[in-house]
Amino acid sequence: MYFDAVIFDLDGVVTDTAALHAAAWKSMFDAFLRLRSAKTGAPFVPFTQDDYLAYVDGRPRYDGVAAFLQSRGLTLPEGDPADGPARETVCGLGNRKDESFNRVLDEVGVTVFESTLALIGTLWRAGIKVGMATSSRNGGRVLEKAGIAGLFAARIDGVVAAELGLLGKPAPDIFAVACERLSAARHRTAVIEDAVSGVAAGARGRFGLTLGVARQDNGEALRRNGADLVVDDLSQITLAEIESWFENTVRTQPGAPGTRLQ
Repeated sequence: MYFDAVIFDLDGVVTDTAALHAAAWKSMFDAFLRLRSAKTGAPFVPFTQDDYLAYVDGRPRYDGVAAFLQSRGLTLPEGDPADGPARETVCGLGNRKDESFNRVLDEVGVTVFESTLALIGTLWRAGIKVGMATSSRNGGRVLEKAGIAGLFAARIDGVVAAELGLLGKPAPDIFAVACERLSAARHRTAVIEDAVSGVAAGARGRFGLTLGVARQDNGEALRRNGADLVVDDLSQITLAEIESWFENTVRTQPGAPGTRLQ
């Protein structure tokens, strides 16, 4: 084989939880923006799906809060991760969103994409190492609820990232550490992501392949931000096609940018 490992993002790639995150973000931000509008007299402009994709999707929770507020010209104190959800701080709003997400998670549970499970099974049978890297601090809980924690030989989530002091996406840190824990070289590793910040992390980390999954009709944005290949679902890519990509991609040295053969 010309590649050794594949690292999957979680929400929107392995589990159908991205929609739960998006709904929790909208509920939290719309309530915050309505209250702010009532206090200041400024017009209420709701949080949109475009806002979610541009500023929040794939990022660590507090980074997403800060990025969205900045997009609206708003500022809040950073606060502390221990802030309660009632606190009007960046951390408080992030924790408010988390409270909403976990409530919905308990109510509706977790759905796993069957096409992703099929690809993971194919990779395992072929001797390819499989890892998972997510910005979510709920990553472990989601995997346990889905009953699939054992599928990943290495796992980095938001809790581990905070403990290690890793930068969030679009920095490549969490993918890089997952790669190290799989004992795989970056230029022989594929990253699979559905978020703009995630494919940007894959590109910045100079992984051998960054594969975008355009479940949000955002294929062009994924390509523009670093995806080498884009599919709508992982049923559209095969082990042979991934192998062919690596076979036909030349790397000047491990971890360095490559040149696609024509």
